[in-house]
Amino acid sequence: MIYIAPSMLSANFAELGKDLKRIADAGANYLHLDVMDGIFVPNFSFGTPVIASIRPHSKLIFDVHLMIKDPLRYVDDYVKAGADIITFHLESDSNTEETIKRIKSKEVRCGLAISPATPVEEIIHYLSQIDMALIMTVVPGFGGQALIPET
Repeated sequence: MIYIAPSMLSANFAELGKDLKRIADAGANYLHLDVMDGIFVPNFSFGTPVIASIRPHSKLIFDVHLMIKDPLRYVDDYVKAGADIITFHLESDSNTEETIKRIKSKEVRCGLAISPATPVEEIIHYLSQIDMALIMTVVPGFGGQALIPET
């Protein structure tokens, strides 16, 4: 099965409701929500208030990609906001095992991401514990980048 997961970063934030409808009408299954804190990555995007405000208006699977310094601290908040999947970075400051356990305990799916500079071997140990691995093909934190071919 093919899954389509457009990123909300490309949405018109003044028209989120309309853009959500267009995404669903176009056949998307997921909505990819790139959360950036301005610390783990240099850009800032949005957080739980935006996700919580659009959750009642969409039946799409909310795939929340946390590009933040301490994801363990915020797992409960993102679940409460409406996340169906929480993906966090191996390179974050949170303990990886604890973060996976917390996400799984909330009965949402867990993804683990690595940045292009991180050797793929570092994620192997966690594959049996997670639902999804995200191998970044661009440096986290900036939309519209060119693909890094070796990834």
